[in-house]
Amino acid sequence: MKKYAYIGCLGFIAVITTEFGIIGILPQLAEYYKISIDKAGILLSAFALVIALTGPFLTLFTSGMDRKKLMLSAISIFVVTGIVSSFAPPFWLLVLVRILPAFLQPVYIATALSVAVARGDRKNENELMGIVFSGVAIAMVTTVPLATYLASINSWEYSFMLQTLVSVLALTVIYFALPPMPVKEKQSYGSQLKILTQPTFLLSTAMNFFMISGWFATYSYFAEYLNKAKNMDNTSVSYMLFLFGVIGVFANWISGKMLNISVPKTTAFFLSGTVLIPVLLHYSGGNTMATILVVAVWGFFYSPSFLNASTYMISSAPQSLAFANSLATSFGNLGVTLGTTVGGWIIVTRGVTHTPWVGFGFGILAFLMIILRSSIERRKQSATLQPC
Repeated sequence: MKKYAYIGCLGFIAVITTEFGIIGILPQLAEYYKISIDKAGILLSAFALVIALTGPFLTLFTSGMDRKKLMLSAISIFVVTGIVSSFAPPFWLLVLVRILPAFLQPVYIATALSVAVARGDRKNENELMGIVFSGVAIAMVTTVPLATYLASINSWEYSFMLQTLVSVLALTVIYFALPPMPVKEKQSYGSQLKILTQPTFLLSTAMNFFMISGWFATYSYFAEYLNKAKNMDNTSVSYMLFLFGVIGVFANWISGKMLNISVPKTTAFFLSGTVLIPVLLHYSGGNTMATILVVAVWGFFYSPSFLNASTYMISSAPQSLAFANSLATSFGNLGVTLGTTVGGWIIVTRGVTHTPWVGFGFGILAFLMIILRSSIERRKQSATLQPC
């Protein structure tokens, strides 16, 4: 049943609008609060760090609770955050209210995925997960660029107002369209924690971490990069985010189909963008049309990254879907933190034009993790086929 997957997708749009809607307004926030761009990046990196540090524990702790109540609780905090942020509070308070919803973000994602696949056909599991994760791409094509555009023609507070409206809509739909969903059979903590002893799962986790770090070294400073390296104004940046998202919706759909055929090959294909995009950005120079084309290619390779990372990790631990996904969310956001931090440091010390090459290095490390996992799996398969 795809209905529950689409409900989860709507909530995901609210989640992503809140987490990444700030990317397009970081330069304005830095100017308003009279801080450097890397300090403004704390609004993104702190959010991601909280997810990374608390996600798995809270997902385990809440694994026996009614799924509808969990989803409602999570989105409610996103509503509160949007309201407070839209009043332009002191910077310390803005950081505080930004990180509050981060505690329940991985719980929401893990729960939404569990709800989506609970009543679906197992052979379409990846496609149903793809519908939920398409919320990332849809947000990138609608609410994230719209938030940037509203901030460019009015003020940055309007970005948070939009985030609030999206969260209220998601909260309303979940409340009225999703039935109560108590957990009938709760897995023991031990059975879920067992996946942490599996080498293939640990390598998959490292791949996720390096891949997301690679993407966010530049993507966290998307507006700053296009402003300074490509001489685009804030309105043009909002158009670029829109293009980025349009291509991303298509890319997520393609990725969902490809994952049903081969998870490792699909993951490796989209990961290749971390190596390709820095080269294309470098050679596009100041040519506006070339930059637009590169942004489109960038959106195609980047957008399915969270879907691919989660599916790749879950494929090595299918018996613990919710916990594996919470770890995927946590380590992905730890990657957001590292990528944002390193990218900000590079901007301050070397200049914004160097940030894509940070992604290049992280991308190579992620490819190494895929190769190591494939090697272990081949050895296991070979040993299984050996006659006794």
